[in-house]
Amino acid sequence: MTATTPLASPPPSPTAHLLEVEDLHVEFRTRRGTVNAVNGVSYTLDERETLAILGESGSGKSVSAQAVMGIIDSPPGFVTSGSIRYRGTDLLTLPERDLEQVRGAKIAMIFQDALSALNPVFRVGWQLAEMYRVHTGTSKGEAREKAIELMDRVRIPSARERIDSYPHEFSGGMRQRVMIAMALALDPDIIIADEPTTALDVTVQAQIMQLLKDLQDESGLGLILITHDLGVVADVADRLAVMYAGKLVETAEVHELYRRPAHPYTKGLMASIPRTDQKGTRLSPIVGSPPSLMRIPPGCSFHPRCSYRRDNCKTDVPPLYPVGGGRASACHYAEEVMADGR
Repeated sequence: MTATTPLASPPPSPTAHLLEVEDLHVEFRTRRGTVNAVNGVSYTLDERETLAILGESGSGKSVSAQAVMGIIDSPPGFVTSGSIRYRGTDLLTLPERDLEQVRGAKIAMIFQDALSALNPVFRVGWQLAEMYRVHTGTSKGEAREKAIELMDRVRIPSARERIDSYPHEFSGGMRQRVMIAMALALDPDIIIADEPTTALDVTVQAQIMQLLKDLQDESGLGLILITHDLGVVADVADRLAVMYAGKLVETAEVHELYRRPAHPYTKGLMASIPRTDQKGTRLSPIVGSPPSLMRIPPGCSFHPRCSYRRDNCKTDVPPLYPVGGGRASACHYAEEVMADGR
């Protein structure tokens, strides 16, 4: 099987996309060595579009999102190269004062652990109102009314009565709705949701995902979903980007990726989740474990776990090859993977 021709880099178009991340590299310098957390990630996001970024824990998903927000602690974290353009402006070149005008107001983030993200000693309504008041300069009364409006918007029942409740008095799903309300407070153009349904039961997961979709339809915002759960994003994402060892290994329109994965890692993820149409069959987990980001294998980083590997996979780093329909796969043998019915 011969390898495919690498995907050509498109000409720069700084105003074509709402968000454009290009060749992003992030590393953490520790006493034990350098952790190469993000290694050349590139993607775009448009208005009203939902991009889901998937991968196992430690694949670099959340770190890439934190880089977009400009909230990586430095030291030990450093963005060493690349660009992050919001409406054509490279956020990595902005002074901190200018970046603060973008963070929250233009690009907001929903963190994965709502109980940790909310301050347990302050009432939920006060936290919402104070954040809004600080950014907009409104009065405390106006900010309180805005907080009630936001709680109503994310469908928290009896918002006016519950505004003075503490975080621990809300269920996990309601706390996550509060975090969504905070993200919406300043009417951002982009929301990054980092594992927004972690630790929630299946019914509540569906409610939260539908809420995000409805809010997106109302306001036209771009949405980035960070998750490890393929099932969570199946009905809400437009495009999927799969990460492994700090790199994108596959990008595709959501239904195409589910129908016919083009990378062995994606195929492995699909085979390891239960399906209602395959009752009684064994799941096929991916053998081995993800590599340490301090010692990423040479060549294709997935080759130690891959059943399709050849000798060149151990030495040659695969670029993102085009595989048709706007899709790309970082596998030398992507066409074979797509044709294989296993």
